[in-house]
Amino acid sequence: METNDQGKNEKTFNNFGKKIDDFMVELNEAGDRLQKEFHLKYEELKVSAEKFRNDAENKERWREVEASLKKAGDELGNAFKAAFKKKEDPK
Repeated sequence: METNDQGKNEKTFNNFGKKIDDFMVELNEAGDRLQKEFHLKYEELKVSAEKFRNDAENKERWREVEASLKKAGDELGNAFKAAFKKKEDPK
C-alpha cells in the first residue's frame, strides 16, 4: 500500500514539475515579446521626439498654432457664457 501511494505522489510531483517547466517557457516567451514591443515603442518615441524638435524650430508655425488656439479658446469661452447665461426677466 505504501509503495502504491508513493508511486501516486511521484506521479503527481512529476506532473507538477512539467507544468512548472511549461509555465517558465511561457513566461520567458512573454518576456521576450514585451522586450521587443518596448524596443519598438522606444524607437517610435525617438522618431516622434525628432519630429517635435524639428517642428519646434519652425517658430512661425508655432505662432500660428498659438493664435489659432487662443481664438478657439475665446470662442469656447463665449459658447460657455452663452450656454450658462441667465435669462433676463422682462418686467
